[in-house]
Amino acid sequence: MNLHGITSPAVGVVNPHVLVTLRVSTGYTTDDTGRQTPTYAADVTVMAQVQSLSARDLRQLESLNLQNIQNTIYLSGQVSGIVRASGKGGDLIVMGDGTVYLVVAVLEQWPDWVKVAVTLQNNS
Repeated sequence: MNLHGITSPAVGVVNPHVLVTLRVSTGYTTDDTGRQTPTYAADVTVMAQVQSLSARDLRQLESLNLQNIQNTIYLSGQVSGIVRASGKGGDLIVMGDGTVYLVVAVLEQWPDWVKVAVTLQNNS
């Protein structure tokens, strides 16, 4: 049963969903100097629910020692944080205003939706 699909419309009345662009990491390339450049699959546009981190989420992220602007984002589908074993970096979520967030942790993962912790990135 997709509980997120059931509750999402009700939550959306209070906190509207936003259209975001998802950039799924495919790893990186290395040039002749050894510099690594991240690579991404084709951009995908999805609806997202952006919320503040809960106290439970903050405790879960406490050991990562992150001191940035952070949020929680609920998305339909699947995304990943850093997966060192496969050489992938974190996926990126680009908001409608061009603000870029890096997925730093997957807080909940279900077959058809995911809850991720994100950190604001420089837009340079």
